Amino acid sequence: MKETIDLLGKILTNILTALYEPFGFSLLISFLALFFYLYAYEPTHAGKGWKGAIVTWYQKFKESAFFRKLFLLVFVTSMILFRTLLNRDLWMNPLSNVMGGWSIWETVNGEQKLTTECIENVIMMVPFSAVVMWTFEEKVGHGWKKKLWQSSKIAFIFSVNIEMLQLLLRLGTFQLSDILYNTVGGVVGGLVYYATIKARKRL
Repeated sequence: MKETIDLLGKILTNILTALYEPFGFSLLISFLALFFYLYAYEPTHAGKGWKGAIVTWYQKFKESAFFRKLFLLVFVTSMILFRTLLNRDLWMNPLSNVMGGWSIWETVNGEQKLTTECIENVIMMVPFSAVVMWTFEEKVGHGWKKKLWQSSKIAFIFSVNIEMLQLLLRLGTFQLSDILYNTVGGVVGGLVYYATIKARKRL
Protein backbone atom coordinates (compact mmCIF):
# COMPACT_ATOMS: atom_id res chain seq x y z
CA MET A 1 0.00 0.00 0.00
CA LYS A 2 2.81 2.37 0.92
CA GLU A 3 4.56 1.67 -2.39
CA THR A 4 1.36 2.52 -4.29
CA ILE A 5 0.95 5.79 -2.38
CA ASP A 6 4.61 6.67 -2.99
CA LEU A 7 4.21 5.91 -6.69
CA LEU A 8 1.08 8.05 -7.01
CA GLY A 9 2.71 10.85 -5.03
CA LYS A 10 5.80 10.82 -7.22
CA ILE A 11 3.72 10.79 -10.42
CA LEU A 12 1.58 13.69 -9.17
CA THR A 13 4.64 15.71 -8.10
CA ASN A 14 6.38 15.20 -11.46
CA ILE A 15 3.24 16.07 -13.42
CA LEU A 16 2.60 19.25 -11.41
CA THR A 17 6.27 20.24 -11.78
CA ALA A 18 6.10 19.60 -15.54
CA LEU A 19 3.01 21.81 -15.73
CA TYR A 20 4.28 24.57 -13.44
CA GLU A 21 7.77 25.15 -14.89
CA PRO A 22 6.89 25.90 -18.55
CA PHE A 23 3.41 27.35 -17.99
CA GLY A 24 4.25 31.03 -18.52
CA PHE A 25 6.70 30.24 -21.31
CA SER A 26 4.09 28.11 -23.13
CA LEU A 27 1.44 30.82 -22.82
CA LEU A 28 3.81 33.38 -24.34
CA ILE A 29 4.83 31.04 -27.16
CA SER A 30 1.18 30.26 -27.93
CA PHE A 31 0.27 33.94 -27.94
CA LEU A 32 3.12 34.83 -30.32
CA ALA A 33 2.57 31.77 -32.54
CA LEU A 34 -1.07 32.73 -33.07
CA PHE A 35 0.05 36.26 -33.98
CA PHE A 36 2.16 34.69 -36.71
CA TYR A 37 -0.83 32.59 -37.79
CA LEU A 38 -2.99 35.72 -38.10
CA TYR A 39 -0.31 37.53 -40.06
CA ALA A 40 0.12 34.56 -42.42
CA TYR A 41 -3.53 33.74 -43.06
CA GLU A 42 -5.54 36.84 -42.18
CA PRO A 43 -3.27 39.91 -42.41
CA THR A 44 -6.19 42.36 -42.12
CA HIS A 45 -4.55 44.69 -39.62
CA ALA A 46 -0.90 43.91 -40.34
CA GLY A 47 1.29 46.99 -40.02
CA LYS A 48 -1.36 49.08 -38.25
CA GLY A 49 0.27 49.08 -34.83
CA TRP A 50 0.48 46.68 -31.92
CA LYS A 51 -2.78 47.87 -30.34
CA GLY A 52 -4.74 47.02 -33.47
CA ALA A 53 -2.95 43.67 -33.66
CA ILE A 54 -3.88 42.79 -30.07
CA VAL A 55 -7.50 43.79 -30.65
CA THR A 56 -7.60 41.64 -33.80
CA TRP A 57 -6.06 38.72 -31.90
CA TYR A 58 -8.62 39.01 -29.10
CA GLN A 59 -11.55 39.26 -31.50
CA LYS A 60 -10.35 36.23 -33.43
CA PHE A 61 -9.91 34.27 -30.20
CA LYS A 62 -13.40 35.22 -29.11
CA GLU A 63 -15.13 34.47 -32.43
CA SER A 64 -13.28 31.47 -33.88
CA ALA A 65 -13.48 28.03 -32.26
CA PHE A 66 -10.67 26.77 -34.51
CA PHE A 67 -8.42 29.65 -33.37
CA ARG A 68 -9.02 28.66 -29.73
CA LYS A 69 -8.31 25.03 -30.52
CA LEU A 70 -5.11 26.02 -32.30
CA PHE A 71 -4.04 28.10 -29.30
CA LEU A 72 -4.56 25.11 -26.99
CA LEU A 73 -2.67 22.83 -29.37
CA VAL A 74 0.35 25.15 -29.52
CA PHE A 75 0.23 25.47 -25.72
CA VAL A 76 0.22 21.69 -25.14
CA THR A 77 2.92 21.14 -27.79
CA SER A 78 5.21 23.76 -26.29
CA MET A 79 4.74 22.21 -22.83
CA ILE A 80 5.90 18.85 -24.20
CA LEU A 81 8.82 20.39 -26.11
CA PHE A 82 9.93 22.26 -23.00
CA ARG A 83 9.92 18.98 -21.08
CA THR A 84 11.66 16.90 -23.73
CA LEU A 85 13.97 19.34 -25.58
CA LEU A 86 14.08 22.95 -24.50
CA ASN A 87 14.87 22.41 -20.83
CA ARG A 88 17.39 19.57 -21.14
CA ASP A 89 21.11 19.42 -20.44
CA LEU A 90 23.60 18.23 -23.03
CA TRP A 91 24.44 14.53 -22.92
CA MET A 92 27.86 13.15 -23.73
CA ASN A 93 26.43 10.02 -25.35
CA PRO A 94 22.78 10.19 -26.53
CA LEU A 95 22.95 6.47 -27.44
CA SER A 96 23.98 5.33 -23.96
CA ASN A 97 20.56 3.79 -23.21
CA VAL A 98 18.79 3.00 -26.48
CA MET A 99 16.36 0.46 -25.03
CA GLY A 100 15.35 2.75 -22.17
CA GLY A 101 13.31 1.80 -19.13
CA TRP A 102 10.37 -0.57 -19.48
CA SER A 103 9.37 -0.82 -15.82
CA ILE A 104 8.56 1.42 -12.87
CA TRP A 105 11.65 0.00 -11.18
CA GLU A 106 15.24 0.63 -12.15
CA THR A 107 18.48 -0.73 -10.74
CA VAL A 108 20.97 1.93 -9.62
CA ASN A 109 24.23 0.76 -8.02
CA GLY A 110 22.68 -2.62 -7.25
CA GLU A 111 19.59 -1.12 -5.61
CA GLN A 112 16.06 -1.01 -6.99
CA LYS A 113 14.61 2.48 -7.18
CA LEU A 114 11.12 3.62 -8.10
CA THR A 115 10.83 5.54 -11.37
CA THR A 116 7.72 7.00 -12.97
CA GLU A 117 9.23 7.86 -16.34
CA CYS A 118 7.27 5.23 -18.31
CA ILE A 119 3.96 6.34 -16.77
CA GLU A 120 4.77 10.00 -17.36
CA ASN A 121 5.57 9.29 -21.03
CA VAL A 122 2.09 7.80 -21.45
CA ILE A 123 0.35 10.64 -19.60
CA MET A 124 2.31 13.33 -21.46
CA MET A 125 0.98 12.28 -24.86
CA VAL A 126 -2.68 11.88 -23.86
CA PRO A 127 -3.65 15.59 -23.99
CA PHE A 128 -1.52 16.17 -27.09
CA SER A 129 -3.18 13.51 -29.24
CA ALA A 130 -6.64 14.39 -27.90
CA VAL A 131 -6.18 18.09 -28.71
CA VAL A 132 -4.79 17.30 -32.20
CA MET A 133 -7.81 15.11 -32.91
CA TRP A 134 -10.14 17.82 -31.59
CA THR A 135 -8.47 20.61 -33.57
CA PHE A 136 -8.55 18.76 -36.88
CA GLU A 137 -11.66 16.67 -36.23
CA GLU A 138 -13.00 17.23 -39.75
CA LYS A 139 -9.93 15.53 -41.25
CA VAL A 140 -9.74 12.65 -38.81
CA GLY A 141 -12.54 10.54 -40.21
CA HIS A 142 -15.40 8.64 -38.62
CA GLY A 143 -15.38 5.49 -36.55
CA TRP A 144 -13.47 4.64 -33.41
CA LYS A 145 -10.93 2.47 -35.26
CA LYS A 146 -10.06 5.34 -37.59
CA LYS A 147 -9.68 7.72 -34.66
CA LEU A 148 -7.45 5.33 -32.71
CA TRP A 149 -5.29 4.69 -35.76
CA GLN A 150 -4.89 8.41 -36.43
CA SER A 151 -4.11 9.23 -32.78
CA SER A 152 -1.54 6.43 -32.50
CA LYS A 153 0.09 7.47 -35.79
CA ILE A 154 0.26 11.12 -34.71
CA ALA A 155 1.79 10.22 -31.33
CA PHE A 156 4.29 7.82 -32.92
CA ILE A 157 5.50 10.32 -35.54
CA PHE A 158 5.72 13.14 -32.98
CA SER A 159 7.61 10.93 -30.54
CA VAL A 160 10.08 9.71 -33.18
CA ASN A 161 10.77 13.33 -34.18
CA ILE A 162 11.43 14.27 -30.55
CA GLU A 163 13.78 11.31 -30.04
CA MET A 164 15.66 12.09 -33.26
CA LEU A 165 16.05 15.72 -32.22
CA GLN A 166 17.33 14.59 -28.81
CA LEU A 167 19.85 12.42 -30.64
CA LEU A 168 20.98 15.07 -33.13
CA LEU A 169 21.08 17.94 -30.63
CA ARG A 170 22.40 15.72 -27.81
CA LEU A 171 19.59 16.83 -25.51
CA GLY A 172 18.80 13.65 -23.62
CA THR A 173 19.03 10.08 -24.82
CA PHE A 174 17.37 8.28 -27.71
CA GLN A 175 15.13 5.60 -26.15
CA LEU A 176 12.84 3.09 -27.86
CA SER A 177 10.78 2.73 -24.68
CA ASP A 178 9.85 6.43 -24.86
CA ILE A 179 8.51 5.95 -28.40
CA LEU A 180 6.40 2.97 -27.32
CA TYR A 181 4.97 4.62 -24.21
CA ASN A 182 4.28 7.86 -26.06
CA THR A 183 2.42 5.90 -28.75
CA VAL A 184 0.37 4.18 -26.04
CA GLY A 185 -0.41 7.64 -24.66
CA GLY A 186 -1.55 8.68 -28.12
CA VAL A 187 -3.97 5.73 -28.25
CA VAL A 188 -5.32 6.66 -24.81
CA GLY A 189 -5.73 10.26 -26.00
CA GLY A 190 -7.69 8.99 -29.00
CA LEU A 191 -9.94 7.00 -26.68
CA VAL A 192 -10.48 10.05 -24.47
CA TYR A 193 -11.39 12.13 -27.51
CA TYR A 194 -13.79 9.47 -28.85
CA ALA A 195 -15.45 9.00 -25.43
CA THR A 196 -15.83 12.77 -25.05
CA ILE A 197 -17.52 13.06 -28.46
CA LYS A 198 -19.91 10.22 -27.64
CA ALA A 199 -20.79 11.75 -24.27
CA ARG A 200 -21.34 15.19 -25.82
CA LYS A 201 -23.66 13.75 -28.47
CA ARG A 202 -25.74 11.95 -25.85
CA LEU A 203 -26.08 15.15 -23.83
